[in-house]
Amino acid sequence: MAATPYVSAVAALLGLSLAGYFYGAVKSASPGNERMVELMTAIQQGSRAFLRREYTAVLGFVVLMTALIAIFLPYGRPWGAIAYVSGAFLSGLAGFVGMTIATLANARTTEAARSGPQRALPLAFRGGAVMGFTVAGLALLGLSIAYLLFVEFLAVDQAFEVVTAFGLGASSIALFSRVGGGIYTKAADVGADLVGKVEAGIPEDDPRNPATIADNVGDNVGDVAGMGADLFESYAGAIIAPIALAAFAFSGPLQESGLLYPLAIGALGMIASIVGAFTVKTKADASRKDLARALHRGTNVAAGLTVVFAFVSGYLFFGNAVENWWGFPVAVVAGLLVGTGIGFVSERYTSDQYKPVRRIAAASETGSATTILAGISAGMLSVASAVVLVVIAIGVAYTAADYADPSDPLTGIYGIALAAIGMLATTGVVVSVDAYGPIADNAGGIAEMAHLPPEVREVTDSLDSLGNTTAAVAKGFAIGSAAVTALALFKAFEQAVQAAGGQISLDLGEVPVFSGLFLGAMLPFLFSALTIDAVGRAANQMISEVRRQFREIPGLREGREGAVADYARCVDISTSAALKEMLLPGGLAIVVPLVIGFISVDALGGFLAGALVSGFALAIFMANSGGAWDNAKKYIEAGHHGGKGSEPHKAAVVGDTVGDPFKDTSGPAMNILVKVMTIVSLIFASAFVAF
Repeated sequence: MAATPYVSAVAALLGLSLAGYFYGAVKSASPGNERMVELMTAIQQGSRAFLRREYTAVLGFVVLMTALIAIFLPYGRPWGAIAYVSGAFLSGLAGFVGMTIATLANARTTEAARSGPQRALPLAFRGGAVMGFTVAGLALLGLSIAYLLFVEFLAVDQAFEVVTAFGLGASSIALFSRVGGGIYTKAADVGADLVGKVEAGIPEDDPRNPATIADNVGDNVGDVAGMGADLFESYAGAIIAPIALAAFAFSGPLQESGLLYPLAIGALGMIASIVGAFTVKTKADASRKDLARALHRGTNVAAGLTVVFAFVSGYLFFGNAVENWWGFPVAVVAGLLVGTGIGFVSERYTSDQYKPVRRIAAASETGSATTILAGISAGMLSVASAVVLVVIAIGVAYTAADYADPSDPLTGIYGIALAAIGMLATTGVVVSVDAYGPIADNAGGIAEMAHLPPEVREVTDSLDSLGNTTAAVAKGFAIGSAAVTALALFKAFEQAVQAAGGQISLDLGEVPVFSGLFLGAMLPFLFSALTIDAVGRAANQMISEVRRQFREIPGLREGREGAVADYARCVDISTSAALKEMLLPGGLAIVVPLVIGFISVDALGGFLAGALVSGFALAIFMANSGGAWDNAKKYIEAGHHGGKGSEPHKAAVVGDTVGDPFKDTSGPAMNILVKVMTIVSLIFASAFVAF
C-alpha cells in the first residue's frame, strides 16, 4: 500500500509515453500540399500568439494568489504557495501541449480525409489522444509527486491542505483558459457565420471571409487548450477531494487506505484508458454510426476495465480496514456508470441521430424564433435527466460507502467523493474523444480554404458533426463530476472550519445562511451574463470588421484573383477582446468567496450550496442547448429541410450562433467556477476562522 504514490507516478509516465508515441504518429503523417501547410502554419502562429498573451495576462493573477496563500495561511508558509504554482504551471502546460498537437493534426487530418474516414478518424483521434493522456498524465504525476513530497518526505504540517492548493492552481488557470479561449473562439465563430453564411451567402470557412483564420485559431485556443486545462482541473480535483476528506474525517488503518485509494484508482484508470485508446479503429467503408461506435468502443473498454480494477484494488486497500470493503468500489462504479449515463443524455440531446436535434431542424422551417425556442426547450429537458442521474450517483455512493463502515458518519460522504473519481477515472480516453472534435473542425476549414474536392469536406463534416456530440459527452462527464466533487470539497471545508476551532451552521432558518444561498444561486447567472455579453461585444467588433473588408477591399466578396482578406486584423480583434473580457468573470470566482468568508463562514456555506445547484443546472442546459443547435444546423447542411442556403438553414445558423457562447464559453466554465469557489473556501478556511 505504501508504494501506491510510486505506482501512480509510473502509471502517469506510461500515459505521457503514450502521448509521445501518438505525437510521433501524427507528426509523421503528410500535411498535404503547399496551401494546406500555409494555412496550418497561420493557425499555429495565431494560436501560439494568443496563448502567450493569455498566459502573460494570467501571470499577474497567479503571483497575487501565491502571495495571498503565503501570507494568510498558517501551515508551512512556502509549501502551499509552491503547490499552487505547480498546479497552475502543469495546467497551463497541458493546454499548451494540446494546442500544439491540434495545430499539427488539422492539415494532416484533411490530407487523410482524401482517402476517406477510415484514415482520417484514427489520425484525428491520435491527435486528441496526445491531449487526453497529457492531461491525465501530468495531473496524476503532479499529484503523486505532491503527495510524496509534502506528506511522505517532508511531513508538512496540514499537508493535505497544501495538496489542495495544487488543485486551486490548476483551477485558476483552467477558469481563465476556458473563459478567455471561449470568448476568443465564439467571437470569431459568430462573426464569421453571421456575415459570411447569412449575409454574404458564402460557405463556412470560405477564404473570402476575413474571420476564417480567427475562427480556426479559436477552435484550438478555446476548444483544445481551454478544454485541456479544464479537464486537468476536473481530474485533479476529483482525486484531491477524497484525499482531503479522508485526512480530516478518518483515523487509523481506514485513514491510510482512504488517502491512497484515490491515487490507486487514478493509476488503474490510466492503464484502462491506455488499453481503450488502442481499440479505436474503423473499417474502410465506415458509416456515421461506425465512426461513433469506434469512438464509443474506446471509452467502453476503458470503463469496463476500470470496474474490474476498482473491485480488485478495493479489496486490497479496505479488506482489512472495514468489514464490508466492497462498499467503496461500488461508489466508484456508481460514479462511472452515472458519468456514462450523463454522457448518453448529452448524446441524445445533441446528436442528429435522435429526435431533439431533428425537432430543432424542423422548427427552423418557421424561422429563427422557433429554432431558438426548440433549442432552449431541449437543453432544459436534458437538465432533468442529468439531475436525476447525479442524485442516483450520490444516493448509491453514499449508501454503499456508509454500509462499508456504519460507525463513521463521514464514510458516506467519502463514497460520494469516490464517485467523482469514477466519473473521471478514464479521463485519458474521454479527453481523447473530446479533443478529436476541434481537430476535425479545423480539418474541414482547411479543406474549404484550400479548395479541395467536395468529397473531402463531406468526410471532415461527418467527423466534425460527431465531434460536437463527443464534446457534449465529455462536458457531461466534467459537469457531473463537478457536482459530486464540489459536494465532497464542501464537506471537507466544513471539517476544516471545525479543525481550525470554528463552527459552521447550515440551518436555512439562519439569516446569513439563507442570504448566502441566494447569493450563491445568483452568481452563476451573473457569471454567464458577463461571459455571454463579452462574446456579444467581441462578435460585434468582428462583424463590423468583416463587413468593412467586404466593402473596402475590391473584389473580395466576389472572390476575384488578387483580392486577399486581412486575416491578421480579425485575429487581433478576438485576441484583444478575449484578454480584456476574461478578467472580471474570472476574478469573481476568487474574490467573492473570500469576501463572504471573511464576513461569515455560515453565509459562505449557504453561498457554496446555492452556487453548486444553480451552476450545475445552468452548465448542463447551456452545453446541451448549444450542441443541439450546432448539430441541427449541420443536419440541415447535410441536405435536410432545404439544405445549405435555404431559409431554414439561415434560421439554424442564427440558432447556432446563439448556442456558441452557451456550449463553448459560459457552460463549460461553470463547473470550474463551482469548484474554484469551493477549493478557495477550503484552503482559506483556517484564515476565515482566525479572522
